[in-house]
Amino acid sequence: MSNYYNDKVVWITGASSGIGEALVKELAQKSNAKIILSSRNEEQLYEVAESAGLTVNRYAVIPLDLKNYKEMPEIAAKAAKVFGKIDILINNAGLSQRSLAMETDIEVDKRLMDVDFIGTVALTKAIVPYMIQNKGGQIAVVSSLMGVFGAPMRSGYAAAKHALHGFFDALRAELYAQNIAITIICPGFIQTNISIHAVTGDGSSQGTMDDATNNGMPVAVFAKKMLNAIEKKKNQKAIGGKEVLGVYLKRFFPALLAKIIRKAKVV
Repeated sequence: MSNYYNDKVVWITGASSGIGEALVKELAQKSNAKIILSSRNEEQLYEVAESAGLTVNRYAVIPLDLKNYKEMPEIAAKAAKVFGKIDILINNAGLSQRSLAMETDIEVDKRLMDVDFIGTVALTKAIVPYMIQNKGGQIAVVSSLMGVFGAPMRSGYAAAKHALHGFFDALRAELYAQNIAITIICPGFIQTNISIHAVTGDGSSQGTMDDATNNGMPVAVFAKKMLNAIEKKKNQKAIGGKEVLGVYLKRFFPALLAKIIRKAKVV
């Protein structure tokens, strides 16, 4: 990592575990950035900040729950006041799914959309005015390969992630003149607890680790690659193992990808 993140204020959602925690630790070790940590679990956020070695003048904890999207303007105002600005917002918080479409209660589909799409959009809309006032900024959003193509057991999750791509592609064009860059990150299989916390058809957590996730890219490696993509202001970056080839198959050989997905083990 270069000195790109030095002297910047970076707000990371979903910072209490997984990708968010890895991003906090990488930034803490490789830069002097000030970091705002957010998730639902306030106690865990303080533990992450402490384990990352952040001094009290370098971080702030602001709990939030994306499903409470109407609270985002108030939370964004609070975040903007902590260090006087927000240079980079990393929308990382989210919820995954492991259930067949026809076995998934519609309320679960709604929950996935509320958290992964509506909440993320609400937070982004709330922070953009502060970035415009600051004459620029950057927004990164953690989507998924499921934001590019769908797969079994991920119908509601894929729908929400596809929606993120549509919104942020449009927003990128709208904010270009305001000097606000937007990067969409599409992780493949990354070693986190995402599958353990993924919702099933009745809304309960799966509670088990998928083989593909367990054998995926180490989260610390992913965090380095993601921060590099943000630094380079990539419009979109897929990061993972061989599964990222699906992005190119979707574009150039969609029928082949459809055949592969029908037969692939996706958990």
